[in-house]
Amino acid sequence: MHPIPPAVLVFAASDPSGGAGIQADLLTLASLGCYPLTAITALTVQDTCGIQSVHAVEARLLEQQARSLLADIPITAFKLGALGSVDNIVRIAKIVSDYPGLPLVLDPVLASGRGDALADREMISALCELLLPKTTILTPNLPEARRLAATGEEGQTEIASCARRLLDLGARHVLVTGTHDDTPEVVNTLYGASGILRSNHWQRLPGSYHGSGCTLASAIAAFLARGIPVEEAVFQAQEYTWNALSHAFRPGKGQSIPDRLYRQPKVE
Repeated sequence: MHPIPPAVLVFAASDPSGGAGIQADLLTLASLGCYPLTAITALTVQDTCGIQSVHAVEARLLEQQARSLLADIPITAFKLGALGSVDNIVRIAKIVSDYPGLPLVLDPVLASGRGDALADREMISALCELLLPKTTILTPNLPEARRLAATGEEGQTEIASCARRLLDLGARHVLVTGTHDDTPEVVNTLYGASGILRSNHWQRLPGSYHGSGCTLASAIAAFLARGIPVEEAVFQAQEYTWNALSHAFRPGKGQSIPDRLYRQPKVE
């Protein structure tokens, strides 16, 4: 028998363009040596230019997807993306509560890269109340961190204050990404109970990318699933994501797609 790769259960929406969502999670986790399992939270109509509509999966069906997998396959981590509805958040919180020892990476997908809304104020409140206390690492960009820290209200709160508020709400670590800043470098800062744990600077690449946040969060989940400590997992995930972005391609009329398989041999 071949060795069994670490299994990671992903709760996320389906992106038919393959740029973000569950498809991005699958590619990232598989490329980093994990076995991805999926519980679909929502179906979307979208392409590389943006989202036309979002259709949440019924919460009972979502729970059945996850419970069936969990009864069959031992998993080593959870990764959460766009969750679809308040009812889905409630069900997911109950499910992950049964596995308190497993790392949980929460990518709070509140909007698409173009700005299409994926969560309303009620969903944000439920996420903060029910899921942050179960989260090993939260991975917001700065606009998402501000919305979450204000429990749904957009503000100009300083990054450190946002991180402290999210830690106070229960997250054990918060990685605030600088992808939305207007700076020559992308600065990603990891916060923990003692303050800043690490700050990494990356060359800002030109262009607009679809699914960079999904890639980063899934990569963190992959390294945690392989037993790598949080700080090192965060660094290795950033390095992987930057390389995937630097090898990005533009298959359609919209944003570029990170090449999560950049390390694999290419077919000529």
